[in-house]
Amino acid sequence: MHISTSLPNLATAAFIVFMIGGMASAQQPSAPSDAAAYTEGVTGAGQPDEAALQRFKGEGGVAVIDLRLPHEPRGLEDERAAVESQGMSYIPLPIDSRTDITFDKAQELDRILAEIDGPVLIHCGSGNRVGALMSLRASINGADNEIAVEAGIQTGLTGLEPIVRERLQER
Repeated sequence: MHISTSLPNLATAAFIVFMIGGMASAQQPSAPSDAAAYTEGVTGAGQPDEAALQRFKGEGGVAVIDLRLPHEPRGLEDERAAVESQGMSYIPLPIDSRTDITFDKAQELDRILAEIDGPVLIHCGSGNRVGALMSLRASINGADNEIAVEAGIQTGLTGLEPIVRERLQER
């Protein structure tokens, strides 16, 4: 078999490979390559006080998702009332850091976020649980493991990072 290596044949072959590759990549949706794409519109935080809630509302905030367990102290007499008095929605989603850092809980958070039109503050005691769930949520939405972890770090992930990495490897 004779293979021609003339310049026109190489150019034609390169063009065909380029076109096939372009069509293949156009058919497969690609995930964003930046962790910020998975955290857009979400602020992760530790427990806010009344002043922080007022600032968040002033910045256009529309909802607060509280990941703290019912028995955890909040430093506010009534967080729901404090949030709602600012005209924002209050959504409790209790997360136990020992048992609730799961893809199921991340999907629940994803569903809640999909229903909110505007900036959201998600908090726990330190932001660590927020970041953990945001990592798993990013993974659910197509991020590779490192981008998912970075999305978590951007929203408060610290000490739960080993658990998040373990969950991401299980997926």
